[in-house]
Amino acid sequence: MEYKTLGNTGLLVSTLCFGTMTFHGGTGIFKAIGTVDQAGADDLIKACIEGGINFFDTADAYSEGESEKTLGQSLKNLNIARKDVIIATKVFGRVGPGRNDVGASRGHIMDAVDASLRRLQTDHIDLYQIHGNDSITPVEETLRALDTLVQQGKVRYIGVSNWQAWKIAKALGISDSRNLARFDTLQAYYSIAGRDLERELVPLLEAEKTGLLVWSPLAGGLLSGKFSRENQKPEGSRRSEFDFPIVDKERTWKILDVMAPIAKAHDCSPARISLAWLLAKPVVTSVIIGAKRLDQLQDNLAAVDLMLTEDEIKQLDEVSALPPEYPGWMLPFQSANRLAPAPWPGINDKK
Repeated sequence: MEYKTLGNTGLLVSTLCFGTMTFHGGTGIFKAIGTVDQAGADDLIKACIEGGINFFDTADAYSEGESEKTLGQSLKNLNIARKDVIIATKVFGRVGPGRNDVGASRGHIMDAVDASLRRLQTDHIDLYQIHGNDSITPVEETLRALDTLVQQGKVRYIGVSNWQAWKIAKALGISDSRNLARFDTLQAYYSIAGRDLERELVPLLEAEKTGLLVWSPLAGGLLSGKFSRENQKPEGSRRSEFDFPIVDKERTWKILDVMAPIAKAHDCSPARISLAWLLAKPVVTSVIIGAKRLDQLQDNLAAVDLMLTEDEIKQLDEVSALPPEYPGWMLPFQSANRLAPAPWPGINDKK
């Protein structure tokens, strides 16, 4: 296992993070995502620790809080020292019927963090993330609430998930000007089948030294090896019941066509190739993997040891490249003009 700093901090996290959305199950979408019970969770967490993973991600909205409870209990059952694991959880999603049981307001954040701490059976959260875009709450209110939690010691680092680049940039500016805790990470969807964040978010993260935590690296199972043009709804697959995240499937089949001989050459699954492709991206801090079974987890863990060749990466990059979009296609054209020697005679002569 390799480790990277969590954004521009000194905290080291494993480049694979275990996501616990599959724990417990519950109702609604979580019923389709998975129903790993406590014993199953204990087995998966144990295998993660043995594989070098020290980073675990959950959310208060997953299975109505039961995912947090299961994760916290697993760490207790396995006698894992709190200092040896990094726990990330999230706030924003609806956790009750009340008007304020959702969102990123100060009121909801202050209530939600205490509930998460109780469920996780811990006195602090390593990374506390805003799970979604709150179109009502002012950004500064959210940041001041998070800063309070950092000052209180309940939270050590803060992050955001599923925000637009402009809003993250605005938040970072507010934090800098008001001397408030700063977002250290973005948790975002990224896969070889979905590279949209490369347009605006990746340049922002690189410029601000903000960490990237990848969710759904296998595009909701589409890159697992179960799906193909001929079998677009395999039985027992989560995506067959819950078709998410949104993906250009025709483009994905072309990616899988190129990936097939590469996977065969490495004697591994398309899933492992997909994870290795992400792990090779410098902007990626950690890739969040989810598993219901130990064999799935072991296959994912093996991705850290898979080194793709330059030619293989080139093939995968080319087949999965984003279509040109303004102003992206204009930038290299104008940059070339800016850096190239002037075409007029004599203007570049040495004096």
